[in-house]
Amino acid sequence: MKVALVTETYPPEVNGVAMTLSRLTAGLAARGHAVEVIRPRQKVEMSGNRSVEGVSPSPVAEYLVPGVDIPSYSTLRMGLPVRGRLRRRWQASRPDVVHVATEGPLGLAALSAARALQLPVTSSFHTNFHAYGGHYGLRLLKGAALGYLRWFHNRTLCTLVPTGEGARQLAESGFERTAVLARGVDGVLFHPGRRSPVLRRSWNVGDADPVVIYVGRIAAEKNLGLAVEAFEAVRRVVPAACFVLVGDGPERAALTGRNPHFIWAGVRRGEDLAAHYASADLFLFPSVTETFGNVVTEAMASGLVVVAFDYASAREHLREGDNGYTVPLEDRSGFVAKATAVAGARDAWPAIRARARETARDITWDSIIDRFALELSKAQAVGRAPAA
Repeated sequence: MKVALVTETYPPEVNGVAMTLSRLTAGLAARGHAVEVIRPRQKVEMSGNRSVEGVSPSPVAEYLVPGVDIPSYSTLRMGLPVRGRLRRRWQASRPDVVHVATEGPLGLAALSAARALQLPVTSSFHTNFHAYGGHYGLRLLKGAALGYLRWFHNRTLCTLVPTGEGARQLAESGFERTAVLARGVDGVLFHPGRRSPVLRRSWNVGDADPVVIYVGRIAAEKNLGLAVEAFEAVRRVVPAACFVLVGDGPERAALTGRNPHFIWAGVRRGEDLAAHYASADLFLFPSVTETFGNVVTEAMASGLVVVAFDYASAREHLREGDNGYTVPLEDRSGFVAKATAVAGARDAWPAIRARARETARDITWDSIIDRFALELSKAQAVGRAPAA
């Protein structure tokens, strides 16, 4: 197939959606499909420097379009609505199928251009944007945001969702033609063997001192205030514990100012990121807005003890008290209590860590990429998008 994949985020940006799409497109290319990624030009590319340490060159063709910073989130950019440009490009060289991965201005332009050319269009649901409103003072817009997302995805032949739970929730909200496309984890990159005594010494912790870690965006929707509260409770049980936070985002400056004693590692990539995971011990993930949460399976593959809310990837892969720990969704006091109890039961950690790693070894990308190719080929066979 000749596939055009449209997204507002892609490496060298660092987030779960960018990583997932990079895996999927590389997998399609490895299977002989011709893939072109259409995305906004990022800041590092605007300066003329397209190389970023730790980021491999893309194995697929890329077509860069103008973008602007997302309001209140300047570390990310969204593409401009270049409908005419895309229509002309696809008229000159028609893709067999267009896959729209994000619902911003660029995604909407791609959907419109593809429908005008009667190209088959599929989509994927990566981010619960309608759930973000309360974190940015836009709670009253939640219904409107959900309505837009429903309208957008129902104009495509299929919407791919990372979990069965998520697909059911979308169906209950009026989303049509959903299908599950799970997520894999790179068990070679994320591995307990990448534990680094040198890195741990740089954190000023001893061999037996527990390191608590969070990996992800430093942003309001990630519920990091709860992670801080849980860590402080852990430290009352284990005073030698330290807290490492990997990532960046709009909340970093404020959180750093309030918690200068934490280790703020910033953005890490590739083997460096894998070493940060493996050199820690307890992974706290307090987010309640994920569609999946790739960091949970990356932490499991790295052999960490995971505490997370019971939904998305945690519900798919964690078994309470066997290969990790889960807490009922939105139970803030339960999250703190669970983290504290787990910190006080370190004798159980070796078995938990081993079973987490064992579970993650079976969460591979190959079958997921094959399923993605199948869904695209089914759309190609059907043809044009529904006339919703």
